[in-house]
Amino acid sequence: MQAILIDDSRAMRLILRRIVGQIGFDAVEAEDGQAAIDLLNSMEKAPELALIDWNMPNMNGLEFVTAVRKEPKYREMTLVMVTTESEQSQIVRALAAGAHEYVIKPFTAGAMIEKLALLGLVPQGASS
Repeated sequence: MQAILIDDSRAMRLILRRIVGQIGFDAVEAEDGQAAIDLLNSMEKAPELALIDWNMPNMNGLEFVTAVRKEPKYREMTLVMVTTESEQSQIVRALAAGAHEYVIKPFTAGAMIEKLALLGLVPQGASS
């Protein structure tokens, strides 16, 4: 399985890479939404999972979710916002745009894996 990690923080992408690696995902990375769109367009097959920061330059996470949801080839990709935006209205906006789940930073590896398990993305016997 493959994940795309979209965050302007290299450190956060590294943390996310380690977490998804624990449950069997290979990861590719992008530093903003536009770079992620460009990367997705170059890939033969869409990743199963996208972990997306909200606040990024060029194209923010909400704009990325909105753009991806317009493309039929990405319909099966699970989109999870991973952000410091914690206001209820922001969460509603992200879910309404097409995100499947919302994780507020800071989070633990266990909490992230639990969210991904609820989405059916953690194989039986995967490390938690």
